[in-house]
Amino acid sequence: MYLDLDKGSPARLSGDVAVIGAGVAGITLARRLLAQGLHVVLLESGGRDFEAATAALNAGEVTGQDYYPLDHARLRFFGGTTAIWGGRCAELDPIDFERRPWVAHSGWPIAHADLKNHYAEAWATFDLPGAPQPELLRDAGVPLPRFAEGELATPLWAFDDQFDRFTFDRCRDVLDHPHCIVVTHATVREIVAERSGRGVARLDVTSIGGRRLTVVADDYVLAAGGLENPRLLLASRSVMPQGLGNGHDQVGRYFMEHPHARGGRIVHGRVWALLSAFAKRRIGAQTVAPLIAPGSELQRRLGLLNTSLTLAPRRAASDSEAWAMRLYLRAKHDASPTRFGRGLWKATKRTVGWLQQHTDPLRPWLLNRLGRLEVALVVRGEQAPNPDSRVYLSQERDPLGMPRLALDWRTSALDAASVEGLVAALGRETARLGLGKVEPAEWLSDPSRAWRTDALISAHPIGGYHHMGTTRMSASPRHGVADGYGLVHGLGNLYIAGSSLFPTSGWANPTLTIVALAMRTADRIIAQRSKSISMTSVPIAKAS
Repeated sequence: MYLDLDKGSPARLSGDVAVIGAGVAGITLARRLLAQGLHVVLLESGGRDFEAATAALNAGEVTGQDYYPLDHARLRFFGGTTAIWGGRCAELDPIDFERRPWVAHSGWPIAHADLKNHYAEAWATFDLPGAPQPELLRDAGVPLPRFAEGELATPLWAFDDQFDRFTFDRCRDVLDHPHCIVVTHATVREIVAERSGRGVARLDVTSIGGRRLTVVADDYVLAAGGLENPRLLLASRSVMPQGLGNGHDQVGRYFMEHPHARGGRIVHGRVWALLSAFAKRRIGAQTVAPLIAPGSELQRRLGLLNTSLTLAPRRAASDSEAWAMRLYLRAKHDASPTRFGRGLWKATKRTVGWLQQHTDPLRPWLLNRLGRLEVALVVRGEQAPNPDSRVYLSQERDPLGMPRLALDWRTSALDAASVEGLVAALGRETARLGLGKVEPAEWLSDPSRAWRTDALISAHPIGGYHHMGTTRMSASPRHGVADGYGLVHGLGNLYIAGSSLFPTSGWANPTLTIVALAMRTADRIIAQRSKSISMTSVPIAKAS
């Protein structure tokens, strides 16, 4: 069943599980729960598509390092930010889950092996066969460098070709399911705790138009994204003044991104052939692209983060942007991210790529020879978890009366030092293999270890719009917000889904791991309900 709260609904809805947020995590959870016969209420703050008034609820203050405007940093409508994602899929590495002595606050309460089966199912969700290996490229004749084992790795991204996979029209299976109630324009103003403080009693829901709704369930899942998850926990304070799951002041801390930067450039040698090896390409039924990351041995020996870089033709930081990129960026940033606007900039991206490839394919090579185009090291870094990098509630309120969010984003010396170590290792390996000389970016030798980026290194020069760590998993409530299944410490029926659970981020884009963790959480809810039923031998009533 589908309801639009702005157009009316019952005053009260109930189900076995209430899910807050219809993005990739919430939709994945709902599908998993529905497949086991559970009754689900799926709440989405936005509508079917982008609406300016709803998007304005995302606005907030940036008090730390420069970041994107918060109302532009995520999308609030059915399907969430996946409506404009680039489709990059990759697993976290086993070392990302480990406690690394050189990385303070590292270590997950689960291991990579605990996600093995869920990762396999997550790949299938995106119609992908699994993690592509470097040999896929080598077998296709791509001259991918054979770096020294343990020093540098060349993992691959795989790309989901269906960029609108989680949009409204693609989720009819959820919308039409007899055990599911989907409600749009339904913003949860508070997750109301039981008076005992040991669980959740209900959700107080409202629309911008002023309509109210109460939702009651046996279990609740907060899947509203890495910024809204902590915001809602902190704002839910009618019973617990410090907010939910925040007994040890952990909610909102450890905000992480994948910060972008220019790590330097490669000159001399066979740089253009090297650049070609790291291009995005179609091989069989898959679209893949390689990157460069430090091997686990190098990380342990030098105390580096699992950061990454790739090679791409870029103008120098002091130059002006090319006409093609200006055309693409204008189409992307000037148009509202409605279905039409998203289609426009996707089409523009394809057109620009085709023009560059077919009308003047030698131009990038010529510009490189003339010194106008670099073979740049495009950094997509891992950020070390930092408790002082955080989101918190500001004094300002949005039109629904909820406190707005403030972001104090802070990188650390280890973040920059890890890029320096990776770039140096690449320099050693390219020299050994006769592939060229690496010239590190000047900022890497700055004693301040301050992070630096520039507008010409990426269409998104600050970071990947990846909001991680703000309700991190931990074995103890003293060091995080939720356990290894996403259950909030101290609350017996409130779970969290999404990248806000990540204690560390690695180099991998978060979407695939978000899906795997959502499946794991759904399976835990199902198992706990089955255990409860077997212990009581009393059937649970179906949702009203």
